[in-house]
Amino acid sequence: MIRTAVLAVLSVAALSGPLAGAASAQSMSGGDWSFEVGAGSDNRSKGASKSGNDGYAFGSATWESADGLFYISPAAETIQAGGSNVEAEVAFGYQPEAFGYQFDFNVAYKNRLDAESGYDEDMVEFGANISRAIGPASARLQVQYSPDSAGSTEAFTWVEGRLGWTFTPRLDGTVALGRREQDNAPDYTAWNAGVTYALTDALALDVRYYDTDAAEFGEQYEDALVAEIAYAF
Repeated sequence: MIRTAVLAVLSVAALSGPLAGAASAQSMSGGDWSFEVGAGSDNRSKGASKSGNDGYAFGSATWESADGLFYISPAAETIQAGGSNVEAEVAFGYQPEAFGYQFDFNVAYKNRLDAESGYDEDMVEFGANISRAIGPASARLQVQYSPDSAGSTEAFTWVEGRLGWTFTPRLDGTVALGRREQDNAPDYTAWNAGVTYALTDALALDVRYYDTDAAEFGEQYEDALVAEIAYAF
């Protein structure tokens, strides 16, 4: 686990270095970088585990334009898939606001580093989010699509709706329901519910319960209570 965590940090540094240099001139006009590192008891994506139901570490760097419309985000996280222990990615996004709604249109390239020979190690994923907050209540609709996912999975579509409530300035709760339709892999429905508590202005703890209707297809689809801590700076 220590080795994979180190690899994750190095992957973020390798990805963000060239981008930081390219973006430095833009930062002078108001753009800026932010960073996040953390760890959790399980790496859950679209309701399923990517880390063999084991703990994981992650890190990301995000550059955002001065007007908040554009961003670039290199990231890395530890996984267990196809002989790979680290998945690195870089995402590009556009996030306008209109009629009280926040939009986020993005594309991400992901690569599972040092995967075994013959394993499909990379993918491109397209995403769109629409969200809105009214008082303490919030809602988000997310759609993601890849024409050819990593591993044996081919094309997939993920659609998820999420509702949230801010209980206090430090405590938020969310519940989400999603559906994944995919080629050469099981279709399934997943849901999660949990709370996020801001321990400090930079440190947050998330505790969340996950479940799917596809447990018969493998342990990655089984239910789990997951704890995650993240530090943003």
